[in-house]
Amino acid sequence: MSDGRLLGWAEWGPSDGVPVLLCPGAATSRWLGFGAGVVEALGVRLVSVDRPGLGASTPAPGRTFSDFAGDMRELCVMRGLGRPAVVGNSQGAPFALACAEGGVASALAVVSGADEVAAPEFASVLPVDLRGLVERTARDPGGAEEFFAGFTADAMWGMVMAASPACDLAVYQDPGFGAAYGRALAEGFVQGGAGYARDTVLAMGRWPFALDRIAVPVDIWYGERDTGHSPDNGALLASRVPGADRRVVPGIGGALLWTHAEPVLTSLLEKAAAGA
Repeated sequence: MSDGRLLGWAEWGPSDGVPVLLCPGAATSRWLGFGAGVVEALGVRLVSVDRPGLGASTPAPGRTFSDFAGDMRELCVMRGLGRPAVVGNSQGAPFALACAEGGVASALAVVSGADEVAAPEFASVLPVDLRGLVERTARDPGGAEEFFAGFTADAMWGMVMAASPACDLAVYQDPGFGAAYGRALAEGFVQGGAGYARDTVLAMGRWPFALDRIAVPVDIWYGERDTGHSPDNGALLASRVPGADRRVVPGIGGALLWTHAEPVLTSLLEKAAAGA
């Protein structure tokens, strides 16, 4: 990068395909893509990025959402991505929204996105444990960041498995997917937990960007069985983003990105083409 930091990324699909930038979920690093076979069939050049402190990317203590959007703007120039379509999954969702608000994206798909749980509308409906973490983060962000920095790849795996419905476990515990997910988590924590901790404090706090200023087409996707990412399956989030299309898919939870890659990418490409 221009300031000397390293930024890790991985690519799938044809090198001359339509660029789609993936902001991956919590601490899963660049190694966990999605849509095996689909990206090739749709002509997508899928680029997944390690946020600072994760995987191969140099830590950047105190970084912000705006800093991340700036990193993606620089990456797009260096890698010839133009204004890519962007996918934000799980904890990557607010980072993807920051890219959309900051003019980096041509279109956006939020898939099983971590919602703005610190929004006052959610205060009375959050599970007790989550509400406690949100309040702790608001009261003492530095202390909360230190707490989250103690997480490990094994702890993350255990937390996801314990919170997932059977329909998601069928995806996560598939031997092939499980190996890829495990590799991505191990790589995400290879520098320790500080990168994940910074992401989590940013995601759990009030988001500083203006959702109502997002001027690109947006899809918001949630699985009907997803009880962990958004208290209302993205209903409030969709109402705050002008013109956003919200889709709730029956029979699946937070594994939606891997079970429904084709409709997610097809709709995203259509939106990007319409907005070009």
